[in-house]
Amino acid sequence: MDALARSIADVGLPHPLLVEAAREAIADSAPETARSRAEALASSLLRPVVNATGVLLHTNLGRAPVEHCSTARASNLEFDLSSGRRGSRQAHAASLLARATGAESALVVNNGAAAVLLVLATLAKGRAVVVSRGELVEIGGGFRVPDVLAQSGAELVEVGTTNRTRLSDYEAAISSREDVALVLKVHQSNYRIVGFTEAVGVGELSRLGPPVAVDLGSGLLDAATPWLEGGPPEWLAGEPAARQSLEQGAALVTFSGDKLLGGPQAGIIAGRRELVAACARHPMARALRPGSLVLGALQETALSYLRRDGRAIPFWRMATTPPEVLRSRAGALVAKCGPHLRAVECRSVVGAGSAPGTEIASFGVALAGDQTAALRGADPPIVARVRSGETICDLRTVDQADDLVLADVLCRLAAGREA
Repeated sequence: MDALARSIADVGLPHPLLVEAAREAIADSAPETARSRAEALASSLLRPVVNATGVLLHTNLGRAPVEHCSTARASNLEFDLSSGRRGSRQAHAASLLARATGAESALVVNNGAAAVLLVLATLAKGRAVVVSRGELVEIGGGFRVPDVLAQSGAELVEVGTTNRTRLSDYEAAISSREDVALVLKVHQSNYRIVGFTEAVGVGELSRLGPPVAVDLGSGLLDAATPWLEGGPPEWLAGEPAARQSLEQGAALVTFSGDKLLGGPQAGIIAGRRELVAACARHPMARALRPGSLVLGALQETALSYLRRDGRAIPFWRMATTPPEVLRSRAGALVAKCGPHLRAVECRSVVGAGSAPGTEIASFGVALAGDQTAALRGADPPIVARVRSGETICDLRTVDQADDLVLADVLCRLAAGREA
């Protein structure tokens, strides 16, 4: 067993894992499978991949790509350097995000669902929360708004219908009860209702009395996108933003850090100071708080926004790359790999429940047949898609630095087809 484990040491796993692969292979009377077992384990571990799917925020691939380096040193995570006393981990990234959204205060938790849960548990436990039936959504992973409300201890009060909810529906619900703690407005995120529809805006809701909490989901900071030189792209039209929601009267907004914000996985609560402070004091806040690595990456993201430097955020770089640049890159790949590869026009999507139903013009390269398994077996793995019998690598979601990696793998696949 030891000899078999040592013979597959080049797989790169720690010796105990190689021994485990060898033991399982011998137990199945198939020692020749030890290598494939070890390789299968190695490929299942967390590792970088090249996203060539054309989905900018691919949930299965970690959503927004984040570049962040941290030295192996202690940090002032909860230490006030000016006073020498204990500080707060919310004094760094959270305070910057409050400035970026125009909020009085902000709080960071570990994901978007946690942000909604903490707001409801803090401000509405044992009381009523009014929500439009058209906003009782389910997003990826079975996250359902009614379930989160139930877990928080709040009582759901549904108003309106799936496609039409009027201001009078909210007014009737609020006037009929004395225990309404919040009006919750939820961004429909990964789908749209079109046609015979009606919805009530944040401004109108904010005049009804109870505080309005808006779950934005996708995390657009400002509809004006001052961090982009050309202003907001067309595909962002209609996407709700944190700054505008607060200006319209929302008491709180919640959103994710790893979607349109372009940062690490996190959940942000921003809005009125006393409400954010109440959420921070809730016992659940400690269980939901992120660590220093997440907060460090989120701080760098927030600083880029405040510098109005969208190019420093990988998501915005790939989202705003002009199609002609992508076409030129596709042509270079074809020139390098030969006639079995061809440049193709394609359409990218934002993904992760952001800007549903919209597409972004893009270019990529195509190779005949389904080559996705071979691409996934590359180092680093390349994840692509199949369309009309061809494997498409959409270059909008491929960092330009990875073009050489993509070229090497595609050239070998093209050469194999030629042979």
